Amino acid sequence: MTYLLDVNALLALGFLQHEFHVRVASWVNVLASQGTPQLATCSITELGFVRVLAHAPDYAFTVSQARTLLLRLKKARILRFAFITDDHDISRLPTWVKTAKQTTDGHLAQLASANGAILATLDRKIPRAFLIPPIE
Repeated sequence: MTYLLDVNALLALGFLQHEFHVRVASWVNVLASQGTPQLATCSITELGFVRVLAHAPDYAFTVSQARTLLLRLKKARILRFAFITDDHDISRLPTWVKTAKQTTDGHLAQLASANGAILATLDRKIPRAFLIPPIE
């Protein structure tokens, strides 16, 4: 199974001080124990990763530093990242999207599905997405 990480899941995996880093890293470690996990990014998630790290005062990254961090993460030996090319326009937005806050989630969920993947997220409210499990 290929998992397209949403922006927050990608941030949590790549940024050690993220509040959900341990949760996402633990899930990835479970996947790794079953073989090399197939994770995916796309333009939206990669740009979101860089934007949040470079924009949020708590993180204090430059665009260049955030980009370098993401490139290092994608080259990690225990992980295998795929890149999903985004060729979806607004006509593919799922009908369950009703609010502005749901547009990116809906787009990413549909993009993942159309490419044989599933959206992996920390958000409980995305239909047919995989909720990265909390640590027990």
